[in-house]
Amino acid sequence: MKRTPTAEEREREAKKLRLLEELEDTWLPYLTPKDDEFYQQWQLKYPKLILREAGGVPEELHREVQEAFVTLHKHGCLFRDLVRIQGKDLLTPVSRILIGNPGCTYKYLNTRLFAVPWPVKGSDIKYHEAGIAAACQALLKLNNFLQIETIQAWEELVAKERANIDVVPVCIGPDFPRVGMGAFDGPDEVDIKNRSAYNVTLLNFMDPQKMPYLKEEPYFGMGKMALGWHHDENLVDRSAVAVYSHSCEGPEEESEDDPQLEGRDPDIWHVGFKISWDIETPGLAIPLHQGDCYFMLDDLNATHQHCVLAGLPPRFSSTHRVAECSTGTLDYILQRCQLALQNVCDVKDSGDVSLKSLEPAVLKQGEEIHNEVEFEWLRQFWFQGNRYEKCTDWWCQPMTQLEEMWRKMEGVTNTVLHEVRREGVPVGQRNEILTAILASLTTRQTLRREWHARKGGKKEEHPCNLSPANPMPQRPSVENGGPLLSALGW
Repeated sequence: MKRTPTAEEREREAKKLRLLEELEDTWLPYLTPKDDEFYQQWQLKYPKLILREAGGVPEELHREVQEAFVTLHKHGCLFRDLVRIQGKDLLTPVSRILIGNPGCTYKYLNTRLFAVPWPVKGSDIKYHEAGIAAACQALLKLNNFLQIETIQAWEELVAKERANIDVVPVCIGPDFPRVGMGAFDGPDEVDIKNRSAYNVTLLNFMDPQKMPYLKEEPYFGMGKMALGWHHDENLVDRSAVAVYSHSCEGPEEESEDDPQLEGRDPDIWHVGFKISWDIETPGLAIPLHQGDCYFMLDDLNATHQHCVLAGLPPRFSSTHRVAECSTGTLDYILQRCQLALQNVCDVKDSGDVSLKSLEPAVLKQGEEIHNEVEFEWLRQFWFQGNRYEKCTDWWCQPMTQLEEMWRKMEGVTNTVLHEVRREGVPVGQRNEILTAILASLTTRQTLRREWHARKGGKKEEHPCNLSPANPMPQRPSVENGGPLLSALGW
């Protein structure tokens, strides 16, 4: 069943089409470091973008992080995601893994990723391999380093703004004083720390030589894209993003930009930036070499778009984010399920339940939580197969617990439907109950059909189904509409 695009998606697509129509057969201008106006344009139009060159990162940290990339890749821990865009399932060209605080998730393009936990203080994570444990430890170490660097960069921006100092490039090199620029409402110390408190990193890997069908950048003619123009989704408002980049060539293989070459060097990975839906301001294409980092501060991610332009060698990146987790942690969904099950008085061996209350508001809340745990958690998790067990079994017990709670909610639904069909129930009470729960039941029926179609369609293309030894689990075990169809006479 094809999902209707949201208003936001329709508006974004309309803007894109209008922009392409305005361009016709021309390219918008963009700048690279070879252009004289590059750093001036950076200062004026991209004031909250900061680059930290590799020489400013400790050598030991470089070594540990790059070993972590290789280890995770060698153990098959990175997967291409099957994401949902305008009702269509698309396989990402980039392979990914989410690592972060225990119990955190991150949702993008209608796909929820479940963080492989890094070993924060007080946690007891059992990894399947010592190398995977070392990799997660290295990425936590990188996260802490980038958090400190982000806070320092932000504080310097605030200080210079208050001093009204006009500064120029935002490049941070080993022999280059770190500077920031641009006007913005300076946050206080607590805000800075909160907006820099990275709780997850999304690791990416791509080998362009194995991806001959990469799309061309459509507005500036920048060449092949590993990731198209986008804003990072589901982040805390005005929070920072930090990216560590590692291209897999040796230092002796890195080439300098050819001064005779127009535009960016297609052999070198770049990150592109542009002001959203602006056709007047030149874009930027910034080369990324081994170990370079860049930071997007304050509202840059909201006001600008960025893309990743492919080079020749394979590349890893670690993108550290302050994920908006108010509804995306294990603790949150467990509390929601417990709230829904407070209305359960008793559960029999047969699975039948008795309820404390048939109050419409209570039933409505329970059915909404029922949908939330099924479609935002269980189906998202199992649709991705057994990928998370590559690193650790940390998520197995919590997902089993959520599934048990979901089964009790199935029992609640059956009990309520049985009650409204029971002879002798006053018509007014029956109508109040049905009015309260009907929207949730209708949504459940629609989404179950959609997920069933996703499971059956293009199944062979899903990364979790490439190996016969790793089939997609058939969970939750409700197909199509389940008991709802017959109970409601549909």
